[in-house]
Amino acid sequence: MNQCANCHGPVQVARLSCPACGLSYEGRFHLPRLARLEPAQQALVEEIVLAAANLKEVAGSQEISYPTLKKRLDALITALRDLREEDGARCQSLLDEVEAGAIRAEEAARLIRELNGGA
Repeated sequence: MNQCANCHGPVQVARLSCPACGLSYEGRFHLPRLARLEPAQQALVEEIVLAAANLKEVAGSQEISYPTLKKRLDALITALRDLREEDGARCQSLLDEVEAGAIRAEEAARLIRELNGGA
């Protein structure tokens, strides 16, 4: 789920909890880029990985033509590039917030690591 069912705006993770001990973390968390793709694009990524990037195999398992798969792959690549650019702009914004004293450097560093796929 990457958008609100009510207004269709993007959703943001605000709370994480450990089912083993019950400890919870609240704050500003960002979903990884792959989690922010459309569900059909996420499924396509999964199919490509499971087929070891054999696009002919993916096209066959999806029962679509190779050119149709290529168009979907091109759209996926564009979506990932757009998300990467958005994350880059968000990183710059976080650095600006640190400079302005709006957030602590440690918080910005954590958020930037999350945006770039680190924990």
